[in-house]
Amino acid sequence: MKRIMLKLSGEALAGEKRTGFDENTVRGVALQVKQLTEEGIETGIVIGGGNFWRGRSSESIDRTKADQIGMLATVMNCIYVSEIFRSVGMKTSILTPFACGTFTELFSKDRAEQYFSQGQVVFFAGGTGHPYFSTDTGVVLRAVEVEAEVILLAKSIDGVYDDDPHSNPAAKKYSEVTIEEVIAKNLQVVDMTASILARDNKMPMWVFGLNQENSIVDTVRGTLSGTKILV
Repeated sequence: MKRIMLKLSGEALAGEKRTGFDENTVRGVALQVKQLTEEGIETGIVIGGGNFWRGRSSESIDRTKADQIGMLATVMNCIYVSEIFRSVGMKTSILTPFACGTFTELFSKDRAEQYFSQGQVVFFAGGTGHPYFSTDTGVVLRAVEVEAEVILLAKSIDGVYDDDPHSNPAAKKYSEVTIEEVIAKNLQVVDMTASILARDNKMPMWVFGLNQENSIVDTVRGTLSGTKILV
């Protein structure tokens, strides 16, 4: 495998605190990505913003403005995580679909390809740059654009279930499921827009639990028991 796209939730970065950052959690992610990079696997990363902002946290705020705050939350997350990656010896860059002064650079496929060729981990922050689109859609869009081979979805649960395993102990876990089933059964792996974009562009996704030890590396090597979403 040459190139992967990793999606991390903002909540995953917060650890047990559920807000802000948990440095030990982020450092653990960094060390796993470093291992993949040293093995020659190019890694792009998209991070959600739920540890700072989720949706319309106030009914007084216009939806467009609320989504813009969420986009900026993802930029903050990428700046922080990028620095932790650098502290363990990796080179990184952060690309956004809108100008952020000197904090980031504007996204283009050519620029991303240049940084991948230099052995950098490339962070794609700011979502799609437009309101009404989630980071789910953002990660599929960027994965398609840079021709990643697979999207790794690191979540708080260890795969895709037919029901909520927290409230239903009898919920069935899928080892494999097609993207058509995800859409038809509304399994909510990613939002519907992202699911259809993945289906139409034949972009596979692997879902796994981030909190399991060495989960990112093991998923890439095919030894972790998550869920493969086939296209």
